[in-house]
Amino acid sequence: MNKGISSIPINLRVYSPHVLNLTLIDLPGITKVPVGDQPPDIEYQIREMIMQFITRENCLILAVTPANTDLANSDALKLAKEVDPQGLRTIGVITKLDLMDEGTDARDVLENKLLPLRRGYVGVVNRSQKDIDGKKDIKAAMLAERKFFLSHPAYRHIADRMGTPHLQKVLNQQLTNHIRDTLPNFRNKLQGQLLSIEHEVEGYKNFKPEDPTRKTKALLQMVQQFAVDFEKRIEGSGDQVDTLELSGGAKINRIFHERFPFEIVKMEFNEKELRREISYAIKNIHGIRTGLFTPDMAFEAIVKKQIVKLKGPSLKSVDLVIQELINTVKKCTKKLANFPRLCEETERIVANHIREREGKTKDQVLLLIDIQVSYINTNHEDFIGFANAQQRSSQVHKKNTIGNQGTNLPPSRQIVIRKGWLTISNIGIMKGGSKGYWFVLTAESLSWYKDDEEKEKKYMLPLDNLKVRDVEKSFMSSKHIFALFNTEQRNVYKDYRFLELACDSQEDVDSWKASLLRAGVYPDKSLTENDENGQAENFSMDPQLERQVETIRNLVDSYMSIINKCIRDLIPKTIMHLMINNVKDFINSELLAQLYSSEDQNTLMEESAEQAQRRDEMLRMYQALKEALVIIGDINTATTFTPAPPPVDDSWIQHSRRSPPPSPTTQRRPTLSAPLPRPASGRGPAPAIPSPGPHSGAPPVPFRPGPLPPFPSSSSSGSGSSDWFGAPPQVPSRPTRAPPSVPSQSPKF
Repeated sequence: MNKGISSIPINLRVYSPHVLNLTLIDLPGITKVPVGDQPPDIEYQIREMIMQFITRENCLILAVTPANTDLANSDALKLAKEVDPQGLRTIGVITKLDLMDEGTDARDVLENKLLPLRRGYVGVVNRSQKDIDGKKDIKAAMLAERKFFLSHPAYRHIADRMGTPHLQKVLNQQLTNHIRDTLPNFRNKLQGQLLSIEHEVEGYKNFKPEDPTRKTKALLQMVQQFAVDFEKRIEGSGDQVDTLELSGGAKINRIFHERFPFEIVKMEFNEKELRREISYAIKNIHGIRTGLFTPDMAFEAIVKKQIVKLKGPSLKSVDLVIQELINTVKKCTKKLANFPRLCEETERIVANHIREREGKTKDQVLLLIDIQVSYINTNHEDFIGFANAQQRSSQVHKKNTIGNQGTNLPPSRQIVIRKGWLTISNIGIMKGGSKGYWFVLTAESLSWYKDDEEKEKKYMLPLDNLKVRDVEKSFMSSKHIFALFNTEQRNVYKDYRFLELACDSQEDVDSWKASLLRAGVYPDKSLTENDENGQAENFSMDPQLERQVETIRNLVDSYMSIINKCIRDLIPKTIMHLMINNVKDFINSELLAQLYSSEDQNTLMEESAEQAQRRDEMLRMYQALKEALVIIGDINTATTFTPAPPPVDDSWIQHSRRSPPPSPTTQRRPTLSAPLPRPASGRGPAPAIPSPGPHSGAPPVPFRPGPLPPFPSSSSSGSGSSDWFGAPPQVPSRPTRAPPSVPSQSPKF
């Protein structure tokens, strides 16, 4: 409220055709002694605020110093040297030249001979408070300033490089240099933006919302694009590969070759129940008599029952494929979102067709199963027959069922089926938290390592007698868990009966189960204790019946492996032919016709409000980018670049010690301005300062009376900073002066 400071600027915009497009930041001088309600650290606060502005690389620093003070003690030059050691952004400004004592002048300073700066000094003469009170305008003040430099014997030879107009030219040249320096990168950025939207804008250029031919063409193009996208997602494509998730075709592939075989094995293997059914069938066929031979009717009855069980997994695979097709359709229609009715109708028509094909596909799948049930071909070349079945041991089938896809692999422990990260959840709980390991599954063992470099092996678990079962997900965990256990009631790992492994998603669990299935580790489908005790003990198994059951079991095992192999091959082919290929053909040939018959074309092609707004914005941006590139080309041809002057020895700034001036006269300080480059001479391009003229340094003729008596002030120097030229701050040793008419507007840079 009184004499405190704030780094939040007070903004004033000056609009005029006679000012430069620059921003001036007028900074305060550094106060040495707190005045009024100023805090004790006011000097530190002001310094930090000044540094906040002048450290920016796009800021020119106008180091303003009164001519009637010691230049070596200038706070403005010292701070400028700290942030601009090369002197590329610092321009010295000398004020109060008309108030110097008689017999003294600042000629050596202005000629850059005494205490030199790389960009030199510019002298200015501002209005006095009396001039301001007398309504002396800026034009008259600039004429008076010009007259002062032309009439003063010490400055007349450099008058063309003195005064506020010349300072304006210097700053304007720096602005030009800065713009030219930044133009190449700016042009490249604009050209990149133009190229990125050019393809999209091409379709908007001749856009006529009510043109029926445009709507017809757009509808045809979008339906064709929808068909192409759908086919790419199903069949796969090398362009625009999605690296974040599996596409529809890849997911359907997993259904065919992982989920479907897994469901078959999970459904099939319940050894005790199967053997009990075989024994019941044999006994029922013999009836009251005791059979001497193994009845083949028992074999057919058991095989047919097992074949019928394949209907469940087969129909489930059809449902999974249908769901993926519908999801794929929804993803492909996202490109039609600009036309809501078209998007909605396309989804509805294709989904309805998929549902129609669902019934026919399921009928065909069931027909395939019924065909297998209708005739049991015991003359199949892969069927072992009764003679071989009686010779096989009861344990052989455990490693050679059709569910074990690993049987086609060479019997080597080095065959890797799968690798990946898993978390051992039950062991981690005992030790204070779950821990992840890198697991490697082969045809014979499951090993885990500390990390994926596979250097530090933690354990190797043989797969003999192992099975897998689901574990209920904990409400405290987001992980999905499955467990491995030994069928002979032995510990799986150290003292643990179960090895619980956790994945991030159910999809990962299913994938690991399918991989374990390939290695011969089957899902657990054991009977409950009640079933075993209540039914299995109701009959005795004599040695002859046991041999007959084992024979039938081996025959069923052999024949079911033939059936499973056939079904696993035919079901995906059936779904592919009746469902997937048919939907693709429908989209390519009939979708457009059904869209035309469903609704009026104008209704279908009614674009959303968001799309209309986006089209207008894209066209405006495209035009603006083209105009900007034209302007940049004009700037390159219509402007010149002035090189920076050579370095000078300005070490005097670093070594000088700030000493209090002999009088309380306040020193005005860095007026900071913005652009980067260097001052250009008002009349010539040469950066060098010309040698002094024939006139010697005679006592100056003051333009107005000598200096007024100084009066104390709280600030020892003034400074201005900005993205552009800074007007000199008020001089406390005489009435306050208005800043020169140098403009101040426009963005910083």
